[in-house]
Amino acid sequence: MQTTVEMLAEQPFLAGLTEHQLSLLVPLASRSMFHGGNRIFREGAPAEEFWLITDGRVYLDCAMPGYDDFVLETLRSPAVLGCSWLFPPYRWQFGAVSVHTTEVLAFNGPQMRALFQSDPSLGFELTTRFLRVMGDRLHTARRRLADCQRETRHLDDV
Repeated sequence: MQTTVEMLAEQPFLAGLTEHQLSLLVPLASRSMFHGGNRIFREGAPAEEFWLITDGRVYLDCAMPGYDDFVLETLRSPAVLGCSWLFPPYRWQFGAVSVHTTEVLAFNGPQMRALFQSDPSLGFELTTRFLRVMGDRLHTARRRLADCQRETRHLDDV
């Protein structure tokens, strides 16, 4: 099934965009899915797209001494997956693994950056939204790492 304006309008991340703005996003979006347990991307790899999770869950993880892949956050639909495509050097800052079959709307990063340049008002609006997502992710990661540090100290005291 092809992505439509109506499909995009249902996504909370895109709420409030005009029909015209949504119509500019339609050709850059496609429906896709990730199977459970599959790695979507690895920290440090090239970042060339992002996804809106429409159904399912994804673990955001990172490399951390003493852990294989330290889970920072679990994203549940509806959620944005991937912000690193937006800023140079276009490398993933975290990793991601699908918890179980996860349905997404996929967007091509380089084409989105070109759209943002050709339509600066849309670019500003969506960049602002991505920055909010990034701020929330940073806060969650800091809290998760602090919890892990407290747990480690507690185990050392026992």
